Amino acid sequence: MWTGYLSLMASKKGNRTILKDSYSEGAFKITRPVYLTTSGEAYMYIMNPGGGYVDGDTYKIDIGVEEAASAVVTTQSSTKIYKTRNRPAFQETNIYLKSGSVLEYLPDPVIAYQNARFKQTMVVKMEVDASFICSDIFTPGWAPDGTLFQYDFLQSKMEIYMGDRLVLFDHVKLQPDKDIDGVGMMEGYTHFGSLIVIDHRINSAAVEELQERFDEYLDARIGISMLGVPGFAVRVLANSTQGIEKVQSICHETIRRNILKTDPVFLRKY
Repeated sequence: MWTGYLSLMASKKGNRTILKDSYSEGAFKITRPVYLTTSGEAYMYIMNPGGGYVDGDTYKIDIGVEEAASAVVTTQSSTKIYKTRNRPAFQETNIYLKSGSVLEYLPDPVIAYQNARFKQTMVVKMEVDASFICSDIFTPGWAPDGTLFQYDFLQSKMEIYMGDRLVLFDHVKLQPDKDIDGVGMMEGYTHFGSLIVIDHRINSAAVEELQERFDEYLDARIGISMLGVPGFAVRVLANSTQGIEKVQSICHETIRRNILKTDPVFLRKY
């Protein structure tokens, strides 16, 4: 029995993407699609009226996007992980992208408070000419003594398949008692973010353009790498959520303008 379960299927109808089917139970709800641009893509917000994740909570999200449909899925607010001393909170996400479809999955940050333990897995199965954009931000929450990194661990695994072929495996684990401030870990920063972009139109020139924009960027530590398929990954270390959001926003706007050929949008809820 899931604490929260959500399933949705987006499909193209005329010049718009619609929510063809949806089901939710427990602590998950989904809004009706809204349309923020003239391109017909559907914007949907995942809501958790139950508040934060606590000991032993389990969540599951299934998202499907049919041929030529375009959807943007985000959350209504940040995911807050509270004390989970006995069993970590867990979230499983499964995504299915048909030919010519586009999914931008852009949840708000995960905030891990004192004694928080959180695991999430994501499996994406996509056609070669589908497009996928996904972001993550992990931030340390408030602790009574005011110090950072009081959570126990944050762990995230992602697998992306094209057909039956695994094209990307990504594993991030932040565990403060393992010299998290050291070289190769957070290196003095407090917040971590990542952005994965896969689209058959992306080439090395598009990635070089992004790298040039960040060459003199001093507010964060940024790494951009090409993937084994057309696409790239961005890693960001910063000292604030806003610092990571700014980097991800620049990347997102560039991809929407140059690759998806649509206008940038502002998704934050404040």
